[in-house]
Amino acid sequence: MNFLLTWINWGLAIVVSLSTVQVTRTAPTLGGHKPTEGPRDSEAVMDGYRTLDGCGLHACRFFPHAPVVPFYKVFEQSVCKVRETMVDVYQEYPDDVEFIFKPSCVPLMRCSGCCNDETLECVPVETYNITMQIMSIRPHINQNIIDKSFQQHSRCECRLKRDVISKQEKCEKPRR
Repeated sequence: MNFLLTWINWGLAIVVSLSTVQVTRTAPTLGGHKPTEGPRDSEAVMDGYRTLDGCGLHACRFFPHAPVVPFYKVFEQSVCKVRETMVDVYQEYPDDVEFIFKPSCVPLMRCSGCCNDETLECVPVETYNITMQIMSIRPHINQNIIDKSFQQHSRCECRLKRDVISKQEKCEKPRR
């Protein structure tokens, strides 16, 4: 069995390395040279990548002309809102450890994002349940398609974190 896994790992490594070779063949021209001519030294090629738009080695190597995402788009995408999130079934049903679930995670609408204040957190204020069919496998015994209920979020808000609320309550208590 280990022999088979070793060969599979080697095969995957070869496939990945071949796909990398294909990417470097289609790389943009560097310093006026086509990728198939000019400097043969790998360090010289890397220097050419480093000089493209002043970006770092890895960014230039894989995305030589990657656009910069404007601030307003980054900010817009980071706000607290409902978005599709992959959730592990075991996270929702931690007591069902004797089963294997397929798929092992499900797409759910959940609150996530930033509130732009360290004392606030993105939390759901409206939720509803959705039922999904998943396969439940009990190894060497049986497998069934079953219905599982999951909680989805429909509205989010930024609210005070619990630890901030408890600290405020401690401060408000009169001292004796």
